[in-house]
This record gives sequence, structure tokens and C-alpha cells, in this order.
Amino acid sequence: MIRTRPNGSNNVAGNEHPLVELSHVEKHFGKLHVLKDINLKVGKGEVLVVVGPSGSGKSTMCRTINRLETIDSGTIRIDGQLLPQEGKDLANLRAEVGMVFQQFNLFANKTILENVTLAPVKVRHMDKKEANDLGMDLLARVGVELQANKMPSQLSGGQQQRVAIARALAMKPKIMLFDEPTSALDPEMVNEVLEVMINLASEGMTMICVTHEMGFARKAADNIVFMADGRILEKGTPDEFFDHPKTDRARDFLSKILTH
Repeated sequence: MIRTRPNGSNNVAGNEHPLVELSHVEKHFGKLHVLKDINLKVGKGEVLVVVGPSGSGKSTMCRTINRLETIDSGTIRIDGQLLPQEGKDLANLRAEVGMVFQQFNLFANKTILENVTLAPVKVRHMDKKEANDLGMDLLARVGVELQANKMPSQLSGGQQQRVAIARALAMKPKIMLFDEPTSALDPEMVNEVLEVMINLASEGMTMICVTHEMGFARKAADNIVFMADGRILEKGTPDEFFDHPKTDRARDFLSKILTH
């Protein structure tokens, strides 16, 4: 089955340069070697889903892309530019890379709308009315516009995570990173967040998603990366990965999570 989205291209990594490129990336936490010679390219408009057993380095790799985690060696490029080390250049890059975490990290003392508009006003220097209009549009896009004047504590976990997605989108990023965005949610709230992510994918947003949600991976991904023991062992389309895994490690992983 070919997955085609509005941009008309299923494999968009063939642009003049990848939107994200990791080359020979290495990372240690003390004696623990968590990323081993990571090489990865993600094209504009591509949805890449990263799967693998716990402790395989998935989240660490995701967090290196906006330098929440430093790397020991190798290079990371965003839209052709080397990832800055620190300072204003790094802040500017982070404004281009939206990130949604396991925990929602909303400001408890600000309304939902204020949570979404804070960064555009402070970082992008957007006019407050323009930011409010944008914020309401984004809250409507993720289905929580009626909660705009409430505080985070008044929302369910699924609603808070959808607000966190709207907050990241408010910076108009070139790429969205999702680090297991549904893992802290009650099961009945998972689908409402995944539906927002599927909609973003259908609109052509470039996305890297670390997740255990295999249904989402099969439905929304252009490509799937399988990681284990700090290495990328496979990369392929959902059909290739789920129906014809190339490695014993991937076959073992799938046998454990798809038994039901």
C-alpha cells in the first residue's frame, strides 16, 4: 500500500538536501554507549516513526536533533545548516524545531491560550492580537478551542497534550519532534492525540515520532526506523517493516508486540 499525502510525494527525502541529517552521531552517558554511528536523513514533508525496545536510544536520538542532548561526535544538520552549539543561533534553531514530550509541561499559572501564545510573543515578537488569533486557530485545529480560558489543571491529560501540540505549532516550525507523546496518557485518551498527529501528517508536516503506537506507525509513517542497542538496524516503509522485517531483532520485537 502506497501512502500519498497532499504534497503528492511518498518519499520526499530526494529533495536538494534533507531537512534533517544525522551523520555518524555518537553519544555516551558515562560508560553507557547510547548512540552508535547513527546515520539518518529525513526529507521535507516526511513522517518518520522511530520504534524499538525500551533503552534502544530512540528518545536520546530525538532529543539530539534540537540539542536537548549533546553529542560526542558526528554532525547534525537542520535544513542544510550545522546544529549550533549554543547561544542565539541555537535559540533560533529551536524556534524552527517543535517538540512534544511525554509530559505536557504546560505553565500551570497561565490559561490554555496564554500557554500557546507566550512563545510567539516573546520569541517571535508577534503582535499580541495576532498571536491570540493564531492561538485560537491552533486550539481549534487540535479540538480544544472551547478550553482556551481554562487553566491546565482543568483539562484532561489528552486535552493537555493537544494543547502542547498547538503550543509547538504556534512557532511555525519546519519540523515537529514527538517523544512518546501518548505514553503518559490513560488509554482512552491516546486516540485523540494520535488523531491530531495523523491530521498533521496528512497536511504535510515533517515529523519524527518516537512511539510505541504501532497502529499509528502503520497508518501515518512514510518510513519506520527500528533501533536496538543504540543502533539503527532497519529503515523502510511500514509495509516493509511490519510484513518483511529484515533482521532477527526486528522480527523478535514485532512478535512480542503484535501477538494479539
